[in-house]
Amino acid sequence: MQKKGILSFITRWWFAAKMAAHGIVSNTLRSTLTILGVAIGVASVVSLMGIGEGARQAVIKQFESLGTNVIEINAEEPIAEFEPEYVDELVDRVQGLEMATPVYHTKTVMRWRRARGKVDIIGVDNEYPQIRDHKLLTGHFFTSLHVKQRSPVAVLGYNMAVGLLGGRSPVGHTMTLNGQSFRIIGVLDKKGAGNGEGIDDKIIIPYTAALKFDGQKTVDEIWAKAGSANEADLAVVQLGRIFRRKLGLDQSAPTPVAPEEKETNSEVNSSTSQQVKSEVHESEPVIPGSGEDVITITSLNQLVQEADKANRVMTLLLGGIAAVSLLVGGLGIMNIMLVAVTERTEEIGVRRALGAKQGDLLLQFILEALYVSIIGTIAGIALGVWGLNLFEGYGFETAVSIKAIKVASVVALSSGLLFGVYPALSASSLPPVEALRRQ
Repeated sequence: MQKKGILSFITRWWFAAKMAAHGIVSNTLRSTLTILGVAIGVASVVSLMGIGEGARQAVIKQFESLGTNVIEINAEEPIAEFEPEYVDELVDRVQGLEMATPVYHTKTVMRWRRARGKVDIIGVDNEYPQIRDHKLLTGHFFTSLHVKQRSPVAVLGYNMAVGLLGGRSPVGHTMTLNGQSFRIIGVLDKKGAGNGEGIDDKIIIPYTAALKFDGQKTVDEIWAKAGSANEADLAVVQLGRIFRRKLGLDQSAPTPVAPEEKETNSEVNSSTSQQVKSEVHESEPVIPGSGEDVITITSLNQLVQEADKANRVMTLLLGGIAAVSLLVGGLGIMNIMLVAVTERTEEIGVRRALGAKQGDLLLQFILEALYVSIIGTIAGIALGVWGLNLFEGYGFETAVSIKAIKVASVVALSSGLLFGVYPALSASSLPPVEALRRQ
């Protein structure tokens, strides 16, 4: 008896599925237009959210190419520029800072064999690769002794190195910078276009040698690295106080801390982390003066978080706009199902007269709506991925978002079922005599 009941249940499902498929095939044009409406909705969500996700990942990649837990200190006015030796003092005074380097940007004339032209120079110390998380492709970086002795050595960005010898390593060769011969000792690994502030097209030399080019004694930028994200937040607050006091704007700045005291203070760090976090958000890492920023202190971690948040909002907005198309597709399903019920009253009446139950008709029309939704969803995903590849060909940053595909699929299938229920109920509740009488 139980086997007979199971067999009857399977037969009813199978017959309902076949009738639903027949209903779609028998009205090919109308079904195709409805499927197209769903497909366009799904494709819009997948492609627009994919563009937003691609933009978000590109921005994050650009910031991450600058290094993690990096703090940039910039003097916006010549009067606030830093003496290079001040870097060591900051590392000693500020808890959480592991290393720092003076930074000096300049341009000079480079002569390589018979070629001649202006190039971008960055002057740093030997800790630059660790601060910026930048590996070397070949050769080695200059040492603290090179910096101290103003040695004429250079490390090339990837594109710069490739351009000199057509892809062969230039390590060991010499070039002329500002009329002085420099020996090439290393080549930095590739960062990629738009990443690392264009380091691939620059030349890195000791800051002492770079300052000598322009006869300068101070730098306008310092790059520092903290041990963790929490320590970077703590360092931003401490640096702000230090520079406010240095400029005579705040007398509550911390006094110098000896290196051995830093180890003791680090034990207190964990207990005050929550307090520091809230203080970071309340305290601006900017030193005000005369209505303008004299010194700015920027944590790259905070920039990454802000950029990520902004891009997520943009992606959600794009997805919300595209979701309207899904609503239109759902209304299209409801429309075609209502028309189908009206046109097929004779079929409904005959089936009811022959013994079809209300549940059989309900199942048939719900399956019909579900078929349309499934076919439209699959076609929409394929169309959306194809659209992303098309956008990428025009230079847009795109990424296939699995989350967007899941959301679009769930919404499309849910709307198909939702908008298909009312027509199905209308069809199943139609009395046999009334259905036959309407013909």
